Order: sequence, then C-alpha cells, then structure tokens
Amino acid sequence: MSLPSSRSHRSGWRAAAACAGMPPQVVFARRPADAEPALRACARCPVARECEETVDPAHTWFDGVSAGRLWHNGRPVDPSRRNRAHGDSDGDSGGGGHGGTTAPLRRAA
Repeated sequence: MSLPSSRSHRSGWRAAAACAGMPPQVVFARRPADAEPALRACARCPVARECEETVDPAHTWFDGVSAGRLWHNGRPVDPSRRNRAHGDSDGDSGGGGHGGTTAPLRRAA
C-alpha cells in the first residue's frame, strides 16, 4: 500500500522552515532558554501554519518548538515562564522527549 501523496506535500514545508538546519536539541528543547533560537526563528518563519498543522502539538504530546510556541507534553508553555533561569514549566530538568520514548499517559478528565 502506498502512502497518500498529501503526506509528501505536507512534509515539503520543512525545507522552507526558518528552523531548518538548527540542531535538534534546540528545536526539540524542553527548557525555555534552550529553545530561544528556534522561537526567534519562528517569528520570521514562512511556514509556521504548516508546522503547527503537521506537528499538531496538542494532540501528539509534543515537546519542543512549533509555530512560535514552546510546547511541553502537548501544552504551550506560558511565555511569562520562558525566561526562568532553570528548568521548564513543570520543573523537569529537561532532556528532550523524542528519542523513541513513549508518550506520557493522558490525565483523566
């Protein structure tokens, strides 16, 4: 079975992304200070909308930068907390969450 052609179209935006070529530890940072270069790139990114639509951070428990916001476990990090000296919004020491680890369990409603 072949993949729909829309998938290849959807991934084509990555080459035009302002963060293209940045180290993964910046794009997938969990700590606000580490994410700043990617957040600055987002401010001038021509494909921010495509990034958020494809990454779908709120539904994929994403950790990192997407569409101008820092996400932790699929929730946007409060911008007022971005300048904290240590840690991220929940006090985790960081370490990235995309190395093939499992996603955290969803909280009961």
